[in-house]
Amino acid sequence: MAEHEPVIAPDQKKPGHRKGGQIGAVVVAISLVLMQFCNNEVTGVERIWLNGLAAALILAVIGDAVLRRIGLRSSS
Repeated sequence: MAEHEPVIAPDQKKPGHRKGGQIGAVVVAISLVLMQFCNNEVTGVERIWLNGLAAALILAVIGDAVLRRIGLRSSS
């Protein structure tokens, strides 16, 4: 009987804090965008990195929500 059960690590059984992670990602993305408006001069390369990282975080949150809605990721 035991040879047919899948081997699962203990960390895989614990659900994460999905909402907390999503809120944290959005807050960090907003703070990255707001860093462009600080007191010092922000160059073009810095703007690309700040906007790119913020966009990647937002896309990750949106992608996670879409995958959960259509059922390709677990709800826990």
